[in-house]
Formats: sequence, structure tokens, C-alpha cells
Amino acid sequence: MPKGHFRVLPRRIAGIDVVEATTNHSFARHTHEQFGIGLVHAGAQTSLSGRGTVAAEARDVITVNPGEVHDGAPIGDLGRSWRMLYLDPPLVAALVNDVTEGKRSSCEFSDPVIRSPALAGRFRAIFAAAIAVDSPGSTLCWDELAVTLFAEAMQLAPARAPASVSRSVARAVNLIDHDPLASVTLEDLARESGLSRFQLVRGFAKSTGLTTHAYLIQRRMDIVRRLIAGGTPLAEAATAGGFADQSHMTRVFVRKYGFSPGAYAQAMN
Repeated sequence: MPKGHFRVLPRRIAGIDVVEATTNHSFARHTHEQFGIGLVHAGAQTSLSGRGTVAAEARDVITVNPGEVHDGAPIGDLGRSWRMLYLDPPLVAALVNDVTEGKRSSCEFSDPVIRSPALAGRFRAIFAAAIAVDSPGSTLCWDELAVTLFAEAMQLAPARAPASVSRSVARAVNLIDHDPLASVTLEDLARESGLSRFQLVRGFAKSTGLTTHAYLIQRRMDIVRRLIAGGTPLAEAATAGGFADQSHMTRVFVRKYGFSPGAYAQAMN
């Protein structure tokens, strides 16, 4: 029996499996029906891939294409640990189609091991979004991370954005501002702006200095601050501001402002 553990997390997004592993197991040759992308957290391994035998170590991004024969064995006696996302092909096809503006609907990972701190950071963020997708705004966070992650990992050349990106982004901003508590998706914002999801993600950050998800959370935090300043109890302010609970609101509040909502309430009242 392999030493270590495997954990398949509850599926929160249709068509996406989330797996964590810490093991010294040597895998026999096999394939997956899905695209896989992950990050090695500790240790190292060697594996067969569609590009020959490769080695991956901590902080390397690892990938596998549907039907690609691969195996895996630890390097050394301590095993290795990693996190993986497995995506059904139609989801990846939609991402590819979006990034390339319909010029391509199929693609594959060309590198089974990618050494890129930036891409590793993107994966950590999207993995966190995948396991927290039930929290407010997390679906929007997942969507914007997905298009950028796969554009980079698959080395996709994005279509040229129209010259009127700023005006297009303004329409997306207005949609959020109109109702910050609405469960808006990246597709909703892209449709409103007239841009592709990938173009909107890039243009929004350039125009506002924030991602679409960060902007949404900031608008909700603005609601919370006004309510607290007006004497609304913290738990009620959290609910009215669209946060899952008071602790979630408090974490975001402290991360943004450096002091707790309780301290703010004391100062305002």
C-alpha cells in the first residue's frame, strides 16, 4: 500500500475535480479523460509524459492532457506532495475559445513541467478559489483566474483587444456599482462590456487597478463601512454587505484597512 494520503475534495464547480496528495506511491502508466494542472508543494518526482521523461520539484507547475500516457515515481525516500485540478475538456475548450476570440477551440499543454513563480502563484490562487467557491464572489474570482491561468499555461496568443477597452470596462464597472450585492459572473460582466472574458480581465485591471473580484469585494466593503459607521451591529453589517458571516467580513476588513471592524465601530460611535 502507498504511504501517505490522497484527498478528493467535494466538487463545487461542475466539471472540475480537486485533489490533494502526499505520497511515496509509484504510479503505473495511465491516462485521464480530463486536463490536469497542479503544483508540487514538497519533494520531487520523475514521470513519463507526452514529451518524454521529465522531473518536477517543489514550486513546479505540472500538467497533463486528456489521453496522455504518464506515470510517476518519487525522487528520494520522502515522497512528494501536490495539489491538482482536473477539468473536463469542454470547460477548457470554452477558455481557449474565449482567449483566442474564437480562432481556436482546442489546445493542449505543451510543457508537462513549467517552472514559473508567476504561474505557480496563479495556481495557488485558483486552487483556493476552487475550494471556496461557495463564498460570496468566489465564482467570479475563479472565472477571472481560469482564463489567465490557461492562457499562460497553454501559451495562447490572445486576440487583440478593441481600442475602446476603457469605455467597455466602464460598462462592467457600472454593472457592479449598480448592485454590488448581486451574484454577478465574469460572463455577465463580459456580456455587458462587449469584451471577451479574457479581454475584460486584462482591461479591468489596467483601467481600475483591481481585478473584477477585488472590485466587487471593495464595493461590498464600502457598504459594510457605511453601515458600521451608522451604528449597525457587525453581524448585521456583514450580512447586509454580502459576506458569508461576520468572521469573513472581519478578515477582509483587517486585510484592507489594518484594523478590525470592531475598532472602527468604537471610533465611529
